[in-house]
Amino acid sequence: MVALRYSALFVDIQPEAIDMKAEISKEVSAFLLSLSEKGFVADEKLLRALCSLPATEDLLNEITEVIDGALGIGLNWAPLVKGWDIPTGESFLDHYLTSYANYYHNISEGHLVDRPVDMPRTVQIVSGSEYERKTVMGMDGTMLPCGHFIPDGTFPLERYNGCPFCGTPFNTSSVIFTGQGTSKKTLGLMTREDLESLEESLLTSTVPLDATQSESLKNLIKVFGFDENIFIAMKETRMIVADALVSSSSDEDAAKAGRLFSSPADILRFLWFRKTGKLQVIEPKILIAHAGKLNAHMWGPLDKSAEASQVMKQNLRLKYDRRMCSAVAFWLNNLQMDADQACEIMHPKRGMWVRMIRALRLGEYSRKPGFEKLRELLDVFYKDEYSVWKGELDRCLGTTCGCVDYSRALGLLKQRPGTFARSLFAVMLRMGPQVALDAFREVMDKVPSRLVLSLGNAAEFFFDTSATRIARPITGVTKVIPYNRRLDNFTPAQRSQMAQSVADLYKEAMQKRFSQEQFTPGCKIYIDPGLFDIPVNIGDRSSTIQDTSAALQGTRFGVEGDAVRLFMQWGKGLPAQHLDMDLSAAVCYQDGRKEYCAYFNLTLPGAKHSGDIRNIPDKIGTAEYVELNLPELKSSGAKYVLFSCNAYSHGAISPNLMVGWMNSASPMALSNETGVAYDPSTVQHIVRISESNLSKGLIFGVLDVERAEITWLEMSFNAQYVAQLNSAAVEALLNRLRNKFSVGQLLSMKAEVQQCIQVPSPEEADEDMRYTYSWALDAAKVSRLL
Repeated sequence: MVALRYSALFVDIQPEAIDMKAEISKEVSAFLLSLSEKGFVADEKLLRALCSLPATEDLLNEITEVIDGALGIGLNWAPLVKGWDIPTGESFLDHYLTSYANYYHNISEGHLVDRPVDMPRTVQIVSGSEYERKTVMGMDGTMLPCGHFIPDGTFPLERYNGCPFCGTPFNTSSVIFTGQGTSKKTLGLMTREDLESLEESLLTSTVPLDATQSESLKNLIKVFGFDENIFIAMKETRMIVADALVSSSSDEDAAKAGRLFSSPADILRFLWFRKTGKLQVIEPKILIAHAGKLNAHMWGPLDKSAEASQVMKQNLRLKYDRRMCSAVAFWLNNLQMDADQACEIMHPKRGMWVRMIRALRLGEYSRKPGFEKLRELLDVFYKDEYSVWKGELDRCLGTTCGCVDYSRALGLLKQRPGTFARSLFAVMLRMGPQVALDAFREVMDKVPSRLVLSLGNAAEFFFDTSATRIARPITGVTKVIPYNRRLDNFTPAQRSQMAQSVADLYKEAMQKRFSQEQFTPGCKIYIDPGLFDIPVNIGDRSSTIQDTSAALQGTRFGVEGDAVRLFMQWGKGLPAQHLDMDLSAAVCYQDGRKEYCAYFNLTLPGAKHSGDIRNIPDKIGTAEYVELNLPELKSSGAKYVLFSCNAYSHGAISPNLMVGWMNSASPMALSNETGVAYDPSTVQHIVRISESNLSKGLIFGVLDVERAEITWLEMSFNAQYVAQLNSAAVEALLNRLRNKFSVGQLLSMKAEVQQCIQVPSPEEADEDMRYTYSWALDAAKVSRLL
């Protein structure tokens, strides 16, 4: 699975054992045909590696199972409507008449509320050919297995795989199309050595890992363990490694985990990660409030926000066994810092620490012999006998008193370069741009390059009062924020100059960084043109997992034909229940209008929806589709289309929900009998929602109609349906991604500083200077440039 995410297959073979002249066996030939039908092709090295193994049938079967699982093959891909490319003609009046008839039917049957009745014996669910006939209030109609009465003359039941009124599917289908794709994804070879090297790259990455990389690292640690001598730069990555150590039954491994923690903040992060599954510390009050928002509902009687908040509050109650209590006491007692410094670090989360200390029985452990440092730490913490750097800074800035001392404030900021970098813009507005920049240059060498890069990316939007600014709080939901009012104190020319000064700051830092490397002038470098469209992945955290085609946020995909088909599959492995996820497309026009192709509007010019499913069948899930026709969208004046999926049900988007889009130069088939429209060979991009997701909605792509180009992005938002989406936030995120410093620009700067010669093909470049698209997928390798 990990190899597949990097467009490769894993074969446990030594490179020298590969026979490049080995003949292709029948088993391998059949496997290659199966790969081709699913949209993949094996490169020469992978092919010969498979042929070089003495017995490959079991391996090929395992690989096939992994690929099928990643692509959702074997699940139910039948939507609500059969042949949904032709509209059913259903209207609001159909829903109203059906609702009216069912209301009186329930009263006549003695039911006060609408609920499913026992399934009639005459119903054949598989074929759907027989349903019970009934008359209600003088209206003839059909009684469906879900218990709903459909009057004649309303919904054309022969067009549906289930109930058009409540969205319950009766007929399912695991049969899909194959082989329609006109572009094949090339799969390479990954050996044990390659995977171990990949694990090391992920461990040493100096940028936060996204959800896909985190999942891959967890799997690799399970198989290979990890080298204890490797320095793990990112704190979030250390939590993954520490979790693997603590999860083992060995007390020795738990003690080893303590070496990964350099401060109490690391220990708190780890404990909260074990409790919530989140790599960032999200305080209980935020999680409780957020649970309430996720379970709110537009219709009052269905609102469960108060109940959900109480459930979350109960779930966050702390309870630890003796093994964990002993381990944490040992970690805190062995920290290499004095008690005052440790308490200052604990202060911002003091409330959480008070609960943790009590739940972990640290007071009890502090009285035991050998835990003297822990006893001192708790004594200083509870007596408040420590000073706080942030409090001193606030006093110097005049936020807690009327006295202002900017000189002292700058001195304090220089003591903590990382904090200085994160607050640089505010300091420029408060103290003056030149004073702040001159002070920052003195400590810039101590700031990670990724932080300086993020400043350069954000400067243009921060200092532009007319630009739409967005922020992603710790819960991941994107919000539009107003510009800083202190900007009104500067003229447009001054604001533009401040933005340019920050951009120059980054270039200055990177030129110095590249000039200090060891390099050979005149070496040949290849930079893939596609890298100029890929932003350097800094600060764009992800909650989706890409199992078959890893792509960086901001990557642009060209549309091959005239149609783009969105798809969504959810409910895999879950019992039959109400679980309403919605796939939608928001069409934005040149004149500023917006229209939606969604459950409440199944057709509009250039877009068709497959019908709204609100209940999932047992274990195999269900699907929805949206078909976009580019010529029709152009003629209707569409500018771009937003791809969205939402949780209409209570809670966040269902974990393991798969969403993506298909396109092909040739027309893609659609079944008139079942409505199935899925073909893995035409899938251009597909993602899976991870367990750590905290949002109700996700924008996963933007189609530029004129350019026939799709930009992959991930923008979370809290809305029950697509019409509540703030499209200004989407445009702001898209602009930010497109204006970010690209990987290609970064490499061009490196080539210029190190006097490299750019060549048009990777074969002409030096071996260690071949920067292809596949190279850029490894975030750790890109981060080494920084």
